[in-house]
Amino acid sequence: MFELGASKSAAQFYEPINLTAKSQKVNQSKQAIQYAGKFLALIKEENWEFVDRVNAKGAALIIGLTAEQNILLVEQYRIPVHARTIEFPAGIIGDEPGLSNETSTAAALRELLEETGYAAKQIEALTTGPSCSGLTSERVTLFRALGLRRTGNGGGVGREEISVHEVPLIEVVTWLAAKANTGILIDPKVYAGLFFVTESDVRRAPVGTPSAECCHTGQD
Repeated sequence: MFELGASKSAAQFYEPINLTAKSQKVNQSKQAIQYAGKFLALIKEENWEFVDRVNAKGAALIIGLTAEQNILLVEQYRIPVHARTIEFPAGIIGDEPGLSNETSTAAALRELLEETGYAAKQIEALTTGPSCSGLTSERVTLFRALGLRRTGNGGGVGREEISVHEVPLIEVVTWLAAKANTGILIDPKVYAGLFFVTESDVRRAPVGTPSAECCHTGQD
């Protein structure tokens, strides 16, 4: 069910690799911390170097679909790639002050509201997997949000400067191609997420008729 809901920067205080899957066993004795910053740590295990997030429990990525069959996408400048990108709304779970016990569902609802200004009446976890298994230990949970109601402006928090796009679902592939032709980078997870958002999926799971994995937020 939906639940409402200090960074360690020195290597000696950092506990690496907080994986949620019970089947995953980590031998920390084989890990060497190369560097630990405020948000990320560089870990070496055997012959492999990878990144672990500090004080976080993974990430939530949200596919938001409005009653008008528009899909919500966000655009922002990403410093690591020195380019603007198109992505689904997304964010880190449990990294905000006072939210160390935040659930993935609560994080998804929070990030959707912060970035797009939309509150969701119904949200469903679709799948969980690695965001980039050769680079980071981070795992991403993909959510589908329905029953959307605009309650704010969105745009992100702090220094985030996020533009919100509401794109008709039947036009989204063409729209993405046009954006890519202007030099904007398209996150491949957008195309992967569209697999879950066909018109037949929406008809099978209308607002107010959740599946066993769905949960309602209690919002009007």
